[in-house]
Amino acid sequence: MIITSKTAPRWLLVLLVFAGHFACQAATRVTCAAPANPGPEPTEYFVSLADGADQVAHVSIRLPSFSSTAILNMPVWNALYQVRNFAVHVQDLQGEDSSGAPVAIRQTGTSTWDIAGPAGCLVAHYDIYLDNPGPFGSKLNSEYGFFNWAMVLMYVPELKSKPASIRLLDVPAHWALRGTNILSEAVPGKVSDTVGIAKNYDDLVDSPAELGVLQQYSFQQDGATYHVVVHGDPADYDSAALQNMLKRATHATVDWMRDVPFQEYTFLYDFPRGPGSGGMEHAFGTAISASAASGPVDVSRLSSISTHEFFHAWNVKRIRPQSLEPVDYQHEQDTRALWFSEGLTNTVSELMRVRAGLIDEAQYLKSLAGAIAELDSRPAHLWQSAEDSSLEAWFEGDAFYRTPQRSISYYNKGELLGVLLDLRIRELTGGRKSLRDLFQWMNEHYAKQHRYFDDSAGVQQAAEAVTGQSFAEFFRDYVAGVKPLPYDESFRFVGLQRATETVTVADFGFSSTANLDGRSEVTAVTPGSDAERAGLKPGDRILEVNGTPAAFRLDRELAHQLPNQKIKLRIARGEKQHTLKIKASARPEQQSVLTEVAGVTPEQRAHRTAWIHGDDESGVAP
Repeated sequence: MIITSKTAPRWLLVLLVFAGHFACQAATRVTCAAPANPGPEPTEYFVSLADGADQVAHVSIRLPSFSSTAILNMPVWNALYQVRNFAVHVQDLQGEDSSGAPVAIRQTGTSTWDIAGPAGCLVAHYDIYLDNPGPFGSKLNSEYGFFNWAMVLMYVPELKSKPASIRLLDVPAHWALRGTNILSEAVPGKVSDTVGIAKNYDDLVDSPAELGVLQQYSFQQDGATYHVVVHGDPADYDSAALQNMLKRATHATVDWMRDVPFQEYTFLYDFPRGPGSGGMEHAFGTAISASAASGPVDVSRLSSISTHEFFHAWNVKRIRPQSLEPVDYQHEQDTRALWFSEGLTNTVSELMRVRAGLIDEAQYLKSLAGAIAELDSRPAHLWQSAEDSSLEAWFEGDAFYRTPQRSISYYNKGELLGVLLDLRIRELTGGRKSLRDLFQWMNEHYAKQHRYFDDSAGVQQAAEAVTGQSFAEFFRDYVAGVKPLPYDESFRFVGLQRATETVTVADFGFSSTANLDGRSEVTAVTPGSDAERAGLKPGDRILEVNGTPAAFRLDRELAHQLPNQKIKLRIARGEKQHTLKIKASARPEQQSVLTEVAGVTPEQRAHRTAWIHGDDESGVAP
């Protein structure tokens, strides 16, 4: 049927006009003369959203002082420790000089181009397809935009350390904009007037932006202003509970560090009614996604990732390993320090949740016991060290690498090493010093001095400086080595011991892993199981469970189900999708628990309370 103005109902014509407003408006043409910016910068970026409905952004890079030749590079990695070659989405790269005449552009590699033309002003144009949602991607459609700029913007290597401006053009009139640093809040209808200035390309890349119909809140606390920005249906979250959680978590962490390294900090949340999980840290904010597909977002569960990402404002963004500097956007950047930068961020964020009153001591100990069980459940813990797990982070895009027999998680083992390091410091100092003092020492000696620490050796140096004792054996055996972690020896100081109990759990007959972008993939199917009889195979991608998007950690979600329970999976195999029904069997499983030692003393209980709340026992701030 052909729809015309004569045959279409009035309501449909209005809808078609509104939908076409986004996709059909002409993109603003960028030349050396226009649009004008307040002041020329060595690199000027313009991003037009005129064809956002087609998931395409039009990028223009204006170089006011082009010197007749230049190189353009597109980053190959960002946000995840995975080479993803963002140039794969680049289309139709062209250039023009100040007169509008074309200039020569020659591709010299998968992510590099040479430009040659007359000296003066030059503008390079290209289109880029954006359909990888945040917080680890960049996405644009008729409803929403999220930009990690390293996935969108090329750079000139010799100008990378110099200031750059960015301006968004052809933004729908009803959209608002909020970035974590460079692009500040812009009201609907005024977004295209906003020009952000970055001190260099690294600064720009570390400042993601969110656009769309946004709910925005703010509060002031401890000398800083916090912005909370949500893209999602207001019915899918409790705004008062979200703000209350963030007030408590941020205050507890700032108080613990005795430091506020920013004047403004922004939480960018996306609550899609589809797949969504994970968080990405930035120097002045964080981007976090949580699915609302199965109902309103649970703010109490959201507190874990929110507190984790907030502590990254210190650990990794400012207390930073030398192996990650300077950032090399063109090659893998090997580091042995992720067990500390990510794992100990887990350690501290869980303590901060107790300190903030978001979880209690019993919940903390149950979570810690679960972390111990998780490491034990991965046979690779017998041979892969925390340092090696950090070094091999670049393999995480591979499903086999993520299997228990091939790898451990530097998040998981790093968190446990952080707990044991904290307890060792406390025992050596009679409770007067702790992990808190280690981080404050590193903050003073590295972050505030604009220096980077020497990976594991730098952490060892900090522990020894705080205690006056050697930690050579600890780092040799447990960080660089694979010697069994000394749980009972460490927990004795706080009157606890590790024990196991047998529980009956649901077994659905398959295992899966998920990449950091949230994609679940079947890695093994148990012979003779209901999953095998239903036709499930390794390599199948799990899209939905019982009609809702598969969870980021599907294995953990299924562990909460009951034996004999049935689930319906929608899977993708090649280009086809299938629906399978699987019934769980019952399986006995040994689980770790932390219990009090016999004859626990009041002193041990006092040590335990101080430890779980992140306090030193001297009562005097360091």
